[in-house]
Formats: sequence, C-alpha cells, structure tokens
Amino acid sequence: MATDCEAWLNANPVEAGNLSDSFPSGDEDSTFTANVNNEINGNWISAPTSTIHEARLKAKVKRRLRKNSSRDSGRGDSLSDNGEAVRSVVPPTSPKGKLLNRRSRTGKGRGLPKKGGAGGKGVWGTPGEVYGEDEVDYKDPNYDAEQENCVYETVVLPLDEEAFEKTVTPIVQEYFEHGDANEVAELLAELNLGSMRGDVPMLAVSLALEAKASHRELTSRLLSELCGRVLTAGDVQASFHKLLKELPDLVLDTPGAPQMLGQFIARAVADSILPKTFLDGYKGRVDCEYARAALDRAAVLLRMSRWTGLRIDSLWGSGGGQRPVTQLIKEVNLLLKEYLLSGDTVEAERCLRELEVPHFHHEFVYEAVIMVLESTGERTLQMLLQLLKCLCSSTIITVDQMRRGFERVYLDMPDISIDVPCAYSILERFVEQSFNAGVIDRKLRDLCPSRGRKRLISEGDGGHLKLQNY
Repeated sequence: MATDCEAWLNANPVEAGNLSDSFPSGDEDSTFTANVNNEINGNWISAPTSTIHEARLKAKVKRRLRKNSSRDSGRGDSLSDNGEAVRSVVPPTSPKGKLLNRRSRTGKGRGLPKKGGAGGKGVWGTPGEVYGEDEVDYKDPNYDAEQENCVYETVVLPLDEEAFEKTVTPIVQEYFEHGDANEVAELLAELNLGSMRGDVPMLAVSLALEAKASHRELTSRLLSELCGRVLTAGDVQASFHKLLKELPDLVLDTPGAPQMLGQFIARAVADSILPKTFLDGYKGRVDCEYARAALDRAAVLLRMSRWTGLRIDSLWGSGGGQRPVTQLIKEVNLLLKEYLLSGDTVEAERCLRELEVPHFHHEFVYEAVIMVLESTGERTLQMLLQLLKCLCSSTIITVDQMRRGFERVYLDMPDISIDVPCAYSILERFVEQSFNAGVIDRKLRDLCPSRGRKRLISEGDGGHLKLQNY
C-alpha cells in the first residue's frame, strides 16, 4: 500500500498546505515543489533543509493515506481527482450492527474479515458445503473416482472347532424347543462355517441321540430342510461317515446309538438327502460291530418300506403335543393292556415317558380306573393299583394329574354305572385301597360318590348289596 502511495505522490505532487492536519506554523510557510528521492528503505539521508521539509510533507501524506485506507475501508471512502479524501455519507449503524461488525475495534487493520474469512462462526462452512459433492475437486490428480463406488462389508472370520460347538450347539438345542427349521437355516447362513459346515449334521444327530424321540424326528426334518440351503449332499454324506466311525464313543453315552443311527440313515435315504448307494459302499468293508449293526438296521428298514410299505417318514413318530387326542387314547389303552399281560412295571414307565405327554397323564389314570371298574377279577385291580403307586412314587404322574384322573371318573359314574351296575362298590373299594397305598389323599377319597339305593337295595334286605343276578 505504501509503495502505491509513493508512486501516486511522485506522479502528482501536491502542496503541503492542503494536506496539513493543523493550521500552518511559521516554519511551514515556505513550500517547495521539487521532487525528493532521499529515502532509502525507510531511512532518511542527510539533505538540505528544503528537501527535509518536503520529505516531511510526503511522510505526513503517507500517514494520512494509510489512516484513511485502514479506517475507512468498506465505507465508501475515495479520493478525488486532486488527491483529496472524499467521505461518503454512511447512515449510522445500530448497536446490534456494531456488535456484528467484523472490523477491528482497536482502529488497526483494513477492516477485512480476519484471516481471509477463517476463524469466525461458520468459517468451515455448513456440513453440506464441507462434505457435499460440490466440494469435491474432481480435477485433483490425487482424487480416485472409484472411491464413490466403495462398499464396506463386515468380515466374519470362519469358526474353528471350539467356537463351532459353542455357537451351533445352543442353536440346535433351541430348535428342539420351538421346532422352526427356517430360523435355524437363517442363523447358520449368517455364520462363516467354512470347513466346519460338514459337521452341522453330525452335531445335530449326536445331540438327538441323547434326546427324546420327538427331538430325533425334528432332527431328521432339520437335515432335510438344511440340505440345499446351507448344506450340500456331500456335507450330509461326510457327516454320516464320521458318525459311523465314532459309534464306539457314542455307545458309551447312548447304548442304543447303533440302532438309532441306522434309523437316521434310513430316514435320510428316504428324504433323498443321502444317495441310495450309501449302504452299498460299506458292504464287506466294515470291521466295527457297532457300525455293522447301524448299517444292518438301515438296510432292514429300507427293505421293509419297499416290500411292506413301511412309512419311514414317520419312523420316529411325532411329539406328544402334535398327536391327536384319539391317537393318544389308543396308545394309552394299548400300554395298559400290555402291562396287564406282562406285568413289567419298568417297561410301562418307559413307554409312558416316551409318549411325552405329561399334560395328558390324567387320561392314563382315567383309563386305568375304568379298566378296574370293568374288570371281574381281583388281579386287574391289584396290578393297576401297583402300577399307579410306582408311577406316583417316581413322580412320573404328578399329584395334580392323579387328582384330575380320579375326578373325571367321579363325574362319569352315572353313565358308567349303566354299563357296570356294581361300579360304585368297586370304585369305593379301589379308592380306599389307593388311599391306603398313598396314591391319593384324604380329601380326594372323601369326594368319592356313594352308590345309589334305587333298584339295588330293597327295604327288607337289611342294607346289603344285591348280587348281579337278583
């Protein structure tokens, strides 16, 4: 700025009287118009008095121009043609305008925004301006156009053997509760199974061997559902090969593992997830007796399905909650009849557990009492009483289920007595013996209905019960 002022002064000399800030003194009356070039790098060299006086006038003009340019910048100040500063009329500003004014309040500087606009509010611009597409310099040689098309994905590491068991085992166990194969397929698809994919059927079958028959049925359905979505036919085949090799270890925990594995193989062949030639590959090459037993079991079942029409798809049966009530009643009656023929209490307990209907045990009690009322001998009463006592002692049948079974008999006694005239007397005797054996409590015994007097006891019989052939 100072250099521009000097150039203008050299080209347009002005008189000192016109630029003075005060009234002229005696020393300033005489003026000089000669050009002075005795200033070097801001330092004055020795010169005559007239030259020094003219140099002072120039310095005063410089200060005046600097002061006007810094203080009046942006206010419309300008210089006239003869070099005089002309101030334009500016309306007074409000106090609010002074607060928002970016000009320096100390009187220094040129009044421009600090740092060229940086350092104040909004200096970095709005988020849209900073991160928007307009701010991207596509002409920058360091800019890579492929950055816009980058897709970031989460990398899931493949599971090792320990992590595989900890992750997949809870999924299979929860499946045994809800039975939703689609949910299991979705959860397994989210995992990076890697080389452990072929161990999924092996783990599921191993857990099912120690579970219930309904869980084994669910496992067979799960394998059929996963094949083609999460697993391949090769994965399923490799898993059954490993299971046959590990049968000696599985038998230690589950003695019936060879027969169960044979049924799993037969079911897999029937569901078309194992090739029909799977069994042919083992002919004459099996040294393990457990593996031989499993393969023989599978071969027999497949032969029976082909010759006798055995339905392998229902080999495991269905869970207790999934079977109709009529089918459960038939199975309960069959269980009681087999017990009356064999007298094996342990086998009867095992069969009742395998029904997996703890909420339906009151039907078992009801059918047992009805058999006692319809029987003609003492043997049936004592055997069924012994069975109920064992089931009650082992808590297979709970107190609530036992009570509900007896109460159902009490309510149906009017209809039962039509077919069995002596039903009331037999019921009283059975209820009394059940109370003495600890099968029922006193309250349930007292609820037992009494026999009716109509057509059974006359006034002259002394209150004795008549025989059936009266």
